[in-house]
Amino acid sequence: MGVVNVTPDSFSDGGPYLDPSAAIAHARALIVEGADIVDIGGESTRPGAVLVSATDELARVLPVLEALRDAPVPISVDTCKPEVMVAVLERGATMINDVNALATPGALDAVRESDCAICLMHKKGDPRTMQTAPTYVDVVTEVRDFLGERVVAAETAGIARQRLVVDPGFGFGKTAVHNLQLLRKLDSMRAFGVPVMAGLSRKSLLGRITGRRVNERQAASVAAALLAVERGAALVRVHDVAATRDALQVLSAVNDPDYRFNDESVQ
Repeated sequence: MGVVNVTPDSFSDGGPYLDPSAAIAHARALIVEGADIVDIGGESTRPGAVLVSATDELARVLPVLEALRDAPVPISVDTCKPEVMVAVLERGATMINDVNALATPGALDAVRESDCAICLMHKKGDPRTMQTAPTYVDVVTEVRDFLGERVVAAETAGIARQRLVVDPGFGFGKTAVHNLQLLRKLDSMRAFGVPVMAGLSRKSLLGRITGRRVNERQAASVAAALLAVERGAALVRVHDVAATRDALQVLSAVNDPDYRFNDESVQ
């Protein structure tokens, strides 16, 4: 999943793609690089982010979404607002990536009658406060149990389990230690029989480990994506699509005892 943040303040790439034409060009470039899904976001969810209205969020997202209606890959929209969900689904979005796990009043109703895919993510607190001393007794168990509850809530509301993806929400109300614990036990999030998505790209955990600034974390991000896939992630949400895809192709080849080289491949 390639990330397109149509925001002025996202932690990694806020600003460069606020102009719709820049965001559209970036999305198309990610598709060329090999993105299987493009995820458009019109509201930053970084720690300390300021909430925006549904009107402003739609003003950012809709021009990009409508320009990508002919895209050869599914288009996801990263939002937790029911009114935004309804509007983007009417205009061709095929996935909703919700950091609030459809817990906002009206969110379940907003997606029930569509056939879109839905990512249910865990977070503790809201973006303004979530990184203020987050605490858990057992972060892996608590995150897993929350995601299980949201899967049940979606099914109870009439949303088929086959439409669901879960995301432990790295960096959303977790310390660096919590994030490492979740990555080590990521396979436990597969308990519900739905795909797991991991979003570690360029995050502060990688900066804490490597000492690198946000725009210097490509190698660490690729390594984190590989580790997530090895631990059961079916999707990885990334900024650096080409580098991540190359690494995943190498991993796939190594893990496939019947791998055959293309005779026309580069020598």
